[in-house]
Amino acid sequence: MPNFDKNIKSKKRTWTFEGNVHKYFDDHVKRSVPFYLEVHNLINIFSDYFVDDNSLIYDIGCSTGTLLNQLSKRHEEKQKIKLVGLDISSNMIKHANKAYKNNNIKFINKDITKYNYKKSSIFISIYTIQFIKPKFRQVLIDKIYQSLDWGGAFFFFEKVRGADARFQDMMTSAYNEYKINEGFNADEILDKTNSLKGVLEPFSRDGNIGLLNRAGFKDVETIFRYNCFEGYLAIK
Repeated sequence: MPNFDKNIKSKKRTWTFEGNVHKYFDDHVKRSVPFYLEVHNLINIFSDYFVDDNSLIYDIGCSTGTLLNQLSKRHEEKQKIKLVGLDISSNMIKHANKAYKNNNIKFINKDITKYNYKKSSIFISIYTIQFIKPKFRQVLIDKIYQSLDWGGAFFFFEKVRGADARFQDMMTSAYNEYKINEGFNADEILDKTNSLKGVLEPFSRDGNIGLLNRAGFKDVETIFRYNCFEGYLAIK
């Protein structure tokens, strides 16, 4: 079985967040995704503009629950705030529930495309929707828009495709060099790429902005960009 991390293995086209991935996810993603921790910090800072005493915050694709725990601590003076993390990986949710037992955080093992959301102040999606089949993405973004309070925020971070083949080649080359500098070797990089075929399907920047606009978001700003990774703040 291919090994694209010393602790995580997957066969071609079969990448999954189940198995033992939850044990090593935080370390793996910090090495694999540029400025991952800085993205968390950015969301924490921006959240100050949208959280009030009765806010409900959703993190869809919450993985190990780290970000929601940070947000809970940042806004601990707001005692009625509620935070809900959803993830399709049962092991991720078990890990999050064990690691963070805050009374105002709830972690749920659920398909984010099928969940019935309540009115909320903030939605967060960090490199999650790129794993959703394209035919379901617009429906999900529509649900997010409809569930947000007026003036609520959607933090939407994704890996993106280049505008054309030339830019895509340069972005892929730069990303591979980043991973080599983080200690991955060529075989590990290729094995990870093969495991993600048909599983991770990024859109271009225009494609992602189109999803937001069609859902109803008019106020959209790019708040993060590094090579093939972008983050948008969309306000209802």
